[in-house]
Amino acid sequence: MFNLAKTAILMAVITALFIFVGGVLGGGQGLIIAFLLAVGMNFFSYWNSDKMVLRMVGANPVDESNYPKYYQMVRELSQKAGLPMPKVYIIEEDAPNAFATGRNPENAAVAATTGILSILTERELRGVMAHELSHVKHRDILISTIAATMAGAISSLANFAMFFSPKDSEGRSNPIAGILVMFLAPLAASLIQMTISRAREYEADRGGGEISGDPEALAMALRKIENYVKGIPFQAIEEHPAVAQMMIMNPLSAGGLRGLFSTHPDTEERVRKLLQMSKTGIYPN
Repeated sequence: MFNLAKTAILMAVITALFIFVGGVLGGGQGLIIAFLLAVGMNFFSYWNSDKMVLRMVGANPVDESNYPKYYQMVRELSQKAGLPMPKVYIIEEDAPNAFATGRNPENAAVAATTGILSILTERELRGVMAHELSHVKHRDILISTIAATMAGAISSLANFAMFFSPKDSEGRSNPIAGILVMFLAPLAASLIQMTISRAREYEADRGGGEISGDPEALAMALRKIENYVKGIPFQAIEEHPAVAQMMIMNPLSAGGLRGLFSTHPDTEERVRKLLQMSKTGIYPN
């Protein structure tokens, strides 16, 4: 089961990693600068995460007049979940996917691609939107955005190791430390981001099954989305890969290191848990 304390610890670790890299590259001064940057990025992400992500993927707001069934579905599921009505967005994109964003349930947004609306039945789409509203209900939509921001920043900071050799305590150049930071820091950040995201997806599947009352529908939707998403590129996510972890299904190619460090759990394992929940009423650990 998703553990908020565990996620908070992981977020603290990824922030500490950013500060550590700053210290390795710039000594005491670098440590202070990295700390101030980390505080600033977390603060900025808190207030602007939804706007940043929605702009990146080209999402447009919709209402009952232009997407009545989709909008009414989100409203009905929100009421069932005891949530305020989120803002509803559509992404003109053939790749089937959906996500939720925002800093809290009062300032949340859900978005779906035109592709997912076209391939799923109404029952399956209900399961998907219930999954996204579960992210909202558990208040983990902000965590994923901050994790993505910090992971990207660590990778950018580590790139400086290519141009600025770190100094040891006596001010001497230490190229070995630079090489280690350049490769290991982004790797560690990816592992932490992956751990946070995978835990979130399992919990959102469970919560989505509860909100919709139909975990089997979500299981069917996940299988169908996976079959389509492999062959249809999601251009906006290819350009902003850090956002991939927020989607209900990883839209990036699973080849090479991307597959090894996938931010999403195995689809068949997600389906297995949901089908068991459908039979027994209990989501397995």
